[in-house]
Amino acid sequence: MRSCNSFPTNQSRPQATLSGLVIGLALIATASISPAFAATAHAAPCPRPGKLGTSRVLEVDVSTTPRVGLQSFPETLPLADHEVVLTFDDGPWPPTTSRVLTALAQECVRATYFLIGEHVSEHPDIVRRIVAEGHTVATHTWSHPNLMQIKHEQAIEQIDHGISALETVLHGKATTIPATPFFRFPGFQSTPETLDLLQSRGIVVFGADLWASDWNKMTPKQELKLITDRLEAAGKGIILFHDTKTHTAAMMPAFLRYLRDNGYHVVHVIPAGPAASVTH
Repeated sequence: MRSCNSFPTNQSRPQATLSGLVIGLALIATASISPAFAATAHAAPCPRPGKLGTSRVLEVDVSTTPRVGLQSFPETLPLADHEVVLTFDDGPWPPTTSRVLTALAQECVRATYFLIGEHVSEHPDIVRRIVAEGHTVATHTWSHPNLMQIKHEQAIEQIDHGISALETVLHGKATTIPATPFFRFPGFQSTPETLDLLQSRGIVVFGADLWASDWNKMTPKQELKLITDRLEAAGKGIILFHDTKTHTAAMMPAFLRYLRDNGYHVVHVIPAGPAASVTH
């Protein structure tokens, strides 16, 4: 199993002023965020009362927000206070991805998965389950190398091979044009050349605003305290987890209860424009 093990540990990077414009869905509602941003659609209500649910759907457009996540870039998504975007890296991986999916389904929560191409090819049924349950799926290279430590041509191959693997499983076509134009660098290790390449191809690069540091060995209880402390300090943001980690899978139900009990709202991100119909 490929995994992220070389992330920086700093969680104190100052937050930059949010900028950019996010285009709303066809059903536009008034959003409780800055009026500089377009409104977004409310998510479908959860059929089970008392669950966390997904509060709204936010379209992300490369033309206005090509790179997001304050741990790597000067701007992030236009989230209101107590709004979070849940993201998971390195899957799919049985049985942990399945446990995470079950926890999300119990609370009617939708997330974004950045999948490794090798794992996609090995576990296509789990990929199809992720999509069937309404989550956004995007790519995380073919085999998770540090793209700063290989040649540019090899980095492009890693990006394209990962996209092709996902498109083959979901749409039966080995194309390097992703239906969901989102990408996350392994370890957030990008280069100016790869960033420019992805932007020129209409692909949004996702960093994160805070993370659970779950690549480190810890108990579910320790991880829950770590991420809730960080979230309380940040107040909102794109959160990074790894659905390949046993302690994350075990911790997820308690974390979702924490969000529900402390007034947090989950935002589901999808691509802007025609691609939105693929993941929503």
